[in-house]
Amino acid sequence: MVTLFQYNWMVRDEWFELCKQIPMEELLRNRIGGVGSILHTLFHISDVEYSWIRGIQGKPDIQVQYENYNSLQQVKELSDSWVNETQVFLNTWSNDFDNEVVTVPWTEECYTKGEILRHVIAHEIHHMGQLSIWGREIGIKPISANVIGRGLFQNVK
Repeated sequence: MVTLFQYNWMVRDEWFELCKQIPMEELLRNRIGGVGSILHTLFHISDVEYSWIRGIQGKPDIQVQYENYNSLQQVKELSDSWVNETQVFLNTWSNDFDNEVVTVPWTEECYTKGEILRHVIAHEIHHMGQLSIWGREIGIKPISANVIGRGLFQNVK
């Protein structure tokens, strides 16, 4: 499962790099679907991942306002800091945690930790698909969604 997080982070970083070529007005333009704009979607992906990971750990949710991150560089730096913290947590992950039940501050529902991790992975992949459509609409070739060929399974024999 950690490998799929690494995949998502790799694709996210490639999107951040590609977005450097996109004019800011296009990054901020409100679009159909998702949370609105390309930049807000990149922020949202990072924010949701971080919130759920903190929830799994029993830590309070940190409310970060998108309006305070109004550049690609600021969103990238925030994402990077949260990825670093998430990596530390995932390095302690054991499949024994998969069925542990948790609640998070923003809902009264109960979920298993494994269910949450899989949700976070799928959530990002969903939004990367939206970014791909929006990228094509403005004439850029989207980042490849391929897991194969990214070097994520080098130690597999």
